[in-house]
Amino acid sequence: MSLSQQRRFPRRRTSVGASRDFVVEVLTEWQLTPLIEDIRLCVSELATNALLHGVPPGREFAVRLRAAEDLVRLEVRDSGGGRPAIQHAEDDRCSGRGLFLVDELAAEFGVDHHVVGKTVWLAFRRPAAP
Repeated sequence: MSLSQQRRFPRRRTSVGASRDFVVEVLTEWQLTPLIEDIRLCVSELATNALLHGVPPGREFAVRLRAAEDLVRLEVRDSGGGRPAIQHAEDDRCSGRGLFLVDELAAEFGVDHHVVGKTVWLAFRRPAAP
């Protein structure tokens, strides 16, 4: 079984909340509710990074969920430059921990670079069927 859903979001702050709503909606529809909290937090971090560092003015970013036999993959694609990298933020800094956090929550983390832009992706282990 393989499932996939994608939605595009404009470059504005409200898109972070809209991307969270999108993943909750899809994971609920796919009956993968045990993954909602982790993926909701991770899409929030990745969408925020896309808005702050990746999406040029007037452009959009895309959020995709893919469910395969044993993994659920979250992807956030933007058309901007930049090379996302996990940082270890100083204790007194208020930012810089997003990719470190998502890497800790996900089973796998990666960045695919395209001719234009990039896709930051995370893979989560699918819970066992009851």
